[in-house]
Amino acid sequence: MHINIRTQDMRYIIKAPEKLHSEIRLPASKSISNRALIIQALTKSKIRPDNLSDCDDTEVIISALDNMPEVIDIKAAGTAMRFMTAYLSATEGEHTITGTERMKNRPIGILVDALRLLGADIEYLEKEGYPPLHIRGAELEGGFLSIPGNISSQYISALLIIGPILRKGLELRLTGNIISRPYIDLTLHVMHEFGNKVEWTGVDTITVPPQQYQECAYTIENDWSAASYWYEMLALSDDTESRIILPGLKDASRQGDSVVRYLFSILGVKTQIDNNTATLTRHMRTLPRFDYDFINQPDLAQTLVVTCCILDIPFHFKGLATLKIKETDRIEALKTELKKFGYVIQDINGEELVWNGEKCEVQANPVIDTYEDHRMAMSFAPLAIKLGSICINNPEVVTKSYPHYWDDLRSAGFEIIQAD
Repeated sequence: MHINIRTQDMRYIIKAPEKLHSEIRLPASKSISNRALIIQALTKSKIRPDNLSDCDDTEVIISALDNMPEVIDIKAAGTAMRFMTAYLSATEGEHTITGTERMKNRPIGILVDALRLLGADIEYLEKEGYPPLHIRGAELEGGFLSIPGNISSQYISALLIIGPILRKGLELRLTGNIISRPYIDLTLHVMHEFGNKVEWTGVDTITVPPQQYQECAYTIENDWSAASYWYEMLALSDDTESRIILPGLKDASRQGDSVVRYLFSILGVKTQIDNNTATLTRHMRTLPRFDYDFINQPDLAQTLVVTCCILDIPFHFKGLATLKIKETDRIEALKTELKKFGYVIQDINGEELVWNGEKCEVQANPVIDTYEDHRMAMSFAPLAIKLGSICINNPEVVTKSYPHYWDDLRSAGFEIIQAD
């Protein structure tokens, strides 16, 4: 993440336009970009996928694969940490992989244990179960492996991606409740595109045959997660003529967060997709309460929590256990920041968020803290539409997934002032 003293001290005041009528070119999907990059590296090809994401998470993978330094710093990129740990374990070479202080407190023990069972040589350099890691890479045996399905899907995807280059391939059994399944299926889809015949061979088992990945020309779709903030803006707009056009989004997308079009349809936003271009328009909203399980789309939770609060729609959102191990503890961050605006959110066992309409005194001149979390900045910025303006600390965290977010807001008519 491009964070330094200057950006940490930076503060934006965002003022909304009266009308929203704009065409926005979203960033390419970082989820697809990161999977395709690791697979492309395993083909030993010099061909790069087209339309790669230009976000921090993807750039650190590109830098690592291009330079392969002795010490690989993936900064705050969780996907890069998981995918590169598996990649380095299964390819020749000796490396240390590390990241930010927050990254050093994000668990990776389940993935390391799984890789060790496959024969990987991985050593913890500081705290047991957490980065940084020292990895001595070599060809791994592969075979049968069991891993909990209710942990980060990135662990599962990291193992699947290296499956084809293991001597015996990989038979991966997922135990317990399987979360974020669309992200697992997205991984299988990208593997298929590069010639591997990986399949679900049971309700809880994925079989990856040993097989060389094939070189192919591959173009990355634009990012449905990034689209969610534009859906939020339209949902918050009172102008029924508001319209946002988002090129590069597929109607039958494999991205799990493409469900955002259905979630926001009941919040007053209609989607029409023609020729891979989505047109978003406003329509009537009649929703007394919103209950939903985010087990398959946890990255959309912040957007929906903020939207529902500002629209005074009570909610009960489940499937949020992974939010506590993201860039920040998103459960606590949401509760803290929304309280500044008078919304008292309750959590249940760190896995559910509930708002039944309880309010408290609004903080005078509230300023949003972003906790080095890109999605905190992007999900709160649209509140300027309802509030007139909003103030956000450390706004440059958006570079983690959507580097030109603020430029896109400006192009849509938002005024963004850098405050002292």
